Amino acid sequence: MLSYDEMQYHPTSEQLVDVLVDKTQSDNPEFFRVLVAFYFAQVASMMRCAISTPDRGEIPVNLYAINLAPSGMGKGHSTTLIEEEITHQFRSYFLDQTFPIMADQNLPLIAHRRASRNGTDPDAELQKVKNEFDRLGPLVFSFDSATAPAVKQLRHKLLMAKSGSLNLQVDEIGNNLMAFSEIMSTFLELYDKGLTKQKLIKNSNDNLRSEEIRGATPTNMLLFGTWTRLLDGAKTEEEFFSMLDTGYARRCFFAFARKSSRRTDRTPTEIYDLMLDQNTDVFMQGLADKLEGLANIINVNKKLAMKKDTALLMIEYKLKCEAAAEKLREDRDLEKAELSHRYFKALKLAGAYAFIDDSPELTEAHLYNAIKVAEDSGSAFQQLLLRDRNYVKLAKYLGNMAVDVTQADLVEDLPFYRGSQSVKAEMMQLAIAYGYKNNIIIKKSFTDGIEFLRGESLKPTDLSAMTMAYSQDMTQGYNNDTAPFDQLHKMTQAPGIHWVSHHLKGGYRNEDNAVPGFNLLVIDVDGTCNLSTAQLLLKGQKALYYTTKRHTDQHHRFRIILPLTHELRMEAKDFKEFYNNVLEWLPFEADPAANHRSKKWLSHPGHFEYTDGEMFDPLPFIPKTSKNEVRKEVLQTQQQMDNLERWVVNNTGDGNRNQMLHRYAMILVDAGFDFDRIRTQVMALNDKLADKLEETELLSTVMVTIGKALSKR
Repeated sequence: MLSYDEMQYHPTSEQLVDVLVDKTQSDNPEFFRVLVAFYFAQVASMMRCAISTPDRGEIPVNLYAINLAPSGMGKGHSTTLIEEEITHQFRSYFLDQTFPIMADQNLPLIAHRRASRNGTDPDAELQKVKNEFDRLGPLVFSFDSATAPAVKQLRHKLLMAKSGSLNLQVDEIGNNLMAFSEIMSTFLELYDKGLTKQKLIKNSNDNLRSEEIRGATPTNMLLFGTWTRLLDGAKTEEEFFSMLDTGYARRCFFAFARKSSRRTDRTPTEIYDLMLDQNTDVFMQGLADKLEGLANIINVNKKLAMKKDTALLMIEYKLKCEAAAEKLREDRDLEKAELSHRYFKALKLAGAYAFIDDSPELTEAHLYNAIKVAEDSGSAFQQLLLRDRNYVKLAKYLGNMAVDVTQADLVEDLPFYRGSQSVKAEMMQLAIAYGYKNNIIIKKSFTDGIEFLRGESLKPTDLSAMTMAYSQDMTQGYNNDTAPFDQLHKMTQAPGIHWVSHHLKGGYRNEDNAVPGFNLLVIDVDGTCNLSTAQLLLKGQKALYYTTKRHTDQHHRFRIILPLTHELRMEAKDFKEFYNNVLEWLPFEADPAANHRSKKWLSHPGHFEYTDGEMFDPLPFIPKTSKNEVRKEVLQTQQQMDNLERWVVNNTGDGNRNQMLHRYAMILVDAGFDFDRIRTQVMALNDKLADKLEETELLSTVMVTIGKALSKR
């Protein structure tokens, strides 16, 4: 049974990955694993290594990779390090020794075949073949840009020498992708077995058409760069996913790092020691020497044997990939394609590992090493598909802006914010909807007919750091501080403390000095509701209740301190509207004079009590937001109800109708109503519910409990 967690990475590859991680101070080895896999495959394919499979014949070793990471990841540094300190000796030996020897061996064979077929002089044909070979130019070990004719030309040279591979390496693929559309179809053909059809070109004195040489040339491709440029939400992103859809999704290994994560836990001395670590230098030199040895001509056209146990493991992995792909929905075609062909990518990488190990066969260990990387690649591909859509990018852009922006600003700053007015309006609507669920508040306002937009990404409240300022004077000497919510009673119960729920500039309390940013909501109840009734109504809400100086048994006066789910930053006007919206929602009356940020509260060593539950969600009450608009629309349809009825109806849903009606009835008990009055009002409210309870159920449950409560009273 395949267990990915128990699989190990290829030892030599992982040792090199560790070096790259240390050298770049990065904390993301997945990017470097794919990078190392590409270079190992490049070495193997230049030597025309192939795998002898029992079902598909010979499979050339080669690899395609898409490596995406943000700036600062060490992409350029790691690539340079591999090419200048690891593969450089292999490259020199191959170009200076192996390839020329292979060409010298194969060109006479081509000349002999042509002479036999045409009845011409072998020496004359050999000279023609050598001239043709020379006209094709020097061998290019790897290239970062190309045209389709140039790729065909280089491929023809490789066919003539019967050695080498095509190696495309493109940095900053987001900037260059559009220029490669011409050769992408050619590379698509070449991946599986290195075969492609010859392109017919006009033959002339200036442009002689070479005689076709049938054969295979393995290809390797590495596309890397910053993902933000590639996934720009515009034409480049569209072209990229079109490329994946044509077949690159199933052919490529993927690495996708959203953020640049560098290690910051090392001291300068530790970093310096790593830079001069002799063990690292010994390993790198040893690996470079080993790769140089693999460039020896005896390793050209190496065929890796595949024993039965390895073949069975390959089949098991193939079946597992295909079974998992079958379970995916039909609309997830890219995922299905990548997953169902993942085994084939793993097989090719396993061949590269076997070649690097100078092994005569592809072992189960090599296959396990490759499957481990292939599964990581599959996870990275999933992350790539979960990229932010354009409306999400728009919402996040607005959420990170600290100033108002106009439509003109959006068009100028966001390449994906294009199209007709209706297209942009739909994108904005989707952005608002996304923000609605992801705590990004997007507000609209108009000045002189111009629409201004402002977003805010809300920060979750830390219950250990509630914002307040306090003083022993009503107006001045305020100290800005934070405190755990469960310790607030130490302030509210202390004698003679004046406090506010905002910080104050200069310690002086007035509206102009209130610093935007609060996470506490204070409700002042002045004899309009019993404390027990308020607690019953707000049952399930985390809160601190404390009585004030004028509290009596006949007239309950108390304050309710509610911690908010998110910290809000509001100017005076918005705070006033926000506070009034909350009062409008409450099922009991509260003091409306508390609707300004610098409102101060006086402590009192009376009764206090904490209740546990959910933190208060302020989002439906924030002015100029979609949630607040929805709340207002609902309110308009409930004008015939009083606050208490409206509150019960709006908090009733599937599964809690009986509970909410019981709570409503108990409030009426607390208010001193008799049984008949309570039954009449409960029945009337039940009729206003969208999915009301049966009268018999109501009488046999809620009203039975109420009867018992009244008898105790």
